[in-house]
Amino acid sequence: MNSETLNVIEKCRIIGVLDDGAASLGRAALAHLQRAQLVIGGSRTLELFAPLMDRAAIQRDLTGAMTQVPEWIRAAQADGRRVVLLATGDPLCHGIAAYLASRLCIEAIEVLPNVSTLQLACARLGLPWQDMKFSSVHSKDAGDWIEGSEPGHGLYALLRDIRQNDRLAILTSPDNTPDRIARMLMTEGLADDFQMAVAERLCQPEERVLSGITIQAAAQMPFVDPNVLLLWRTAPRPSPVLLGLPDTSYLQRYPEKGLITKNEVRVVSLARMQLRANSVVWDIGAGSGSVGLEAARLCSQGHVYAIEKNVDDSAIVRNNRKALGISNHTLVHGKAPEGLQHWPDPDAVFIGGSGGELADLIRLILQRMKPGGWLVMNFVTLENLSAAVETLKALGVAWDVLQLQASRSKPILHMNRMAAENPVWLVCAQKVAVQKIAKTEKCDD
Repeated sequence: MNSETLNVIEKCRIIGVLDDGAASLGRAALAHLQRAQLVIGGSRTLELFAPLMDRAAIQRDLTGAMTQVPEWIRAAQADGRRVVLLATGDPLCHGIAAYLASRLCIEAIEVLPNVSTLQLACARLGLPWQDMKFSSVHSKDAGDWIEGSEPGHGLYALLRDIRQNDRLAILTSPDNTPDRIARMLMTEGLADDFQMAVAERLCQPEERVLSGITIQAAAQMPFVDPNVLLLWRTAPRPSPVLLGLPDTSYLQRYPEKGLITKNEVRVVSLARMQLRANSVVWDIGAGSGSVGLEAARLCSQGHVYAIEKNVDDSAIVRNNRKALGISNHTLVHGKAPEGLQHWPDPDAVFIGGSGGELADLIRLILQRMKPGGWLVMNFVTLENLSAAVETLKALGVAWDVLQLQASRSKPILHMNRMAAENPVWLVCAQKVAVQKIAKTEKCDD
């Protein structure tokens, strides 16, 4: 659809509506709806506003047919028909307008917003919303939250928002309900940190607002759809240390050797991984989990995938993850490289233990690594150091080795001495970035 065509074809009007029907429409929105020859909306919305439509207007239910909507609009505009799409609240606040604008071009649509149901819920409770985080789980059934779930889970982004904000207003769905969200908070150990309110059937005769509900109570309560969920903290939001936690912050396996990457080595290893806020990180041979868990804190918009073959250490990693309040971390009990094929390509990889598969692991990682990504390996034996360097040489990859040997002060009688830790070799390699030529595309049909 070119600009000349848009000059003669009416825009599709995306009208925000509420459940009190005609009372929610301004004069311009009502006029567009009455003149429309094609009206698109959800089944419940179409039924509510049917009395305001022209009897000859065609109605199309978008429920379960979202991907077809742009083509419906294109075809109707090509035939010279006036099109209206009805959307709840503000269509640009977790609504359909952004989706259509990206597929039709902004020139093909006009948005007539209404008050968002999130704003309405705040108004019912007298809560200012300018500093609230607006979130949505108004999507397909996500299933109940399981600790350590990956980013594909429908509640993953919401949990990240909950950890990073003090007050939230959330659009729910018939499947992703307030009680399901409450159970997620209980699973993540956040139940005592929040209270909630639920606004049911806003602008309908059966409207009900339930406030000051504990998370434990909400987890067992049924709620009427549609509803909006408000969450606010009753305890201060933690401001954790992101890098260089003391070794004593982590559970370790005792009385055995206590598998943990020591503080000084951990900090340098994380620095060499060149992490970004949205990095995807692999932690192979997680041990106590210290490197992967601190990487998860640094990569607040990313995710860490960890694997550990020892069952006792796997349990320790899970306990450490829970104690540190980290959600963007998935642990697999197994021996690499098994299972790595299911993980997304990494931006950075840390190897703390290889289980005897070092050369194969290095080859696999450098094949899967995103261009510009870093592989960082820690070794305490000459044999593994030699095997890693020889493999990198054979692959023609640029690499370097750094030896760290920290000494820590320890008391001796009324004085102090320096006690040396075992030396550790850091072997680092970067996958060369491939230069990409950006292409510009014209927004045109």
